[in-house]
Amino acid sequence: MNLSNVKLQFAVTALGASLATGIAIFSYQNHKRRIRAEALKKEVNLIPKTTRNLRLNNEVAFDESLIKEQLARNIAFLGEEGVEKLRKSFVIIVGIGGVGSWAALMLIRSGVSHIRIIDFDQVTLSSLNRHAVATHSDVGTPKVIALQKHLKEIAPWAKVEPIIELFTKNSAAQLLSGNADFIVDAIDNIDTKLSLLKYCHDEKLPIISSMGAGAKADPSRIQMSDISITIEDPLARTVRRRLKKMGVESGITVVYSTEKPNIKLLPLEENRVQNAGEYATLPDFRSRILPVLGTIPAIFGMSIATYIVTKIAGYHIEPLPNKNRDGLYSRMHRDLSSRERKNYNVDSIPLDAHEVGYIFEEIWRGKSAISGSIEKPAIIRWHKEQPLNSQNCVVMTKKEADTHEKLIVTPEEYYTSDIVNLVNARFQEEKDISNFR
Repeated sequence: MNLSNVKLQFAVTALGASLATGIAIFSYQNHKRRIRAEALKKEVNLIPKTTRNLRLNNEVAFDESLIKEQLARNIAFLGEEGVEKLRKSFVIIVGIGGVGSWAALMLIRSGVSHIRIIDFDQVTLSSLNRHAVATHSDVGTPKVIALQKHLKEIAPWAKVEPIIELFTKNSAAQLLSGNADFIVDAIDNIDTKLSLLKYCHDEKLPIISSMGAGAKADPSRIQMSDISITIEDPLARTVRRRLKKMGVESGITVVYSTEKPNIKLLPLEENRVQNAGEYATLPDFRSRILPVLGTIPAIFGMSIATYIVTKIAGYHIEPLPNKNRDGLYSRMHRDLSSRERKNYNVDSIPLDAHEVGYIFEEIWRGKSAISGSIEKPAIIRWHKEQPLNSQNCVVMTKKEADTHEKLIVTPEEYYTSDIVNLVNARFQEEKDISNFR
């Protein structure tokens, strides 16, 4: 065999070996692909078919039985009908910081299936101490986008509309469109907050507002009431006074704290003092920082969510007005003394301010016996011919009290049977309790 034939034989052998190796590798890879494909098919078949259809309109078709299982505890508490109302409801939240993010989170967890979240700001490292869901990976992204991402992981079927925009009175009609069942004010800028509250009041849109959660630490001081009877909260006081100048005196439910803040704004670093405005997110927004204990905004937000959930679901709650309102009790005591002096010619009354507070808070739950209103309360005798005591005093609004003291018939003849029965029941309750005091 000559040299050329040997070389040709070696070449043919090498080519055959290469082809055999290639075929073996290809067969092995093809076999692995088939195994992987079959495994994937099995995994996909484990997923309910209705969860695979992600639509462009921000909703996911989801198996109804899984939704009801996730909401089972809410259904047990609120009933099928109550949770169904929640699932059909629409809530708008303006401001997605510490308060707003917690409100949104708990509304979604409770069954609300359509929310619109509005905020112009971004997630920062310093906001992670109070934001409901934001993580390090969300820092630098718009708050509404970060929140939407996490809420969709909790309730994939829910419609979450993120709007990266600053609320203004000019944009109010567009941003608040859609006939929302409730609107949440979680804005921390006073001018923007006032614009939102004024618009909702004028348009008769149901709104609940968060007052100042900064510089507060006592959870037992958190209250819920009408804006007209808030106390101690500096933000609530400012909002109340400015709303009054705008023609709004009451009719807005707020969450606030009666704790007297003893922590002030953190000072700017010395090199930032001259150009403080440069460090604000927007012109006229605060550039200095109010210290915030992260748990308090969370409680504010969850309180707001609870109020909305119970209102929409039709579950009756009766928020108590704040207690320990010494100034209010003193004013009511002076008003009662004046009425007694004018109508019965007495120099003094057998009740002090503390006892007036007891009658107001404990017997009448801080509300008018006639209308249930909590605005401008007054105490007045029920039966004119009977002596003034805790079992013959009724809470009314000042206007109702003015009408009552002019009656020329008995209360039983003037008021409805429901009101008379309520008054008699409260008097009997007080009589029974007084036996143990």
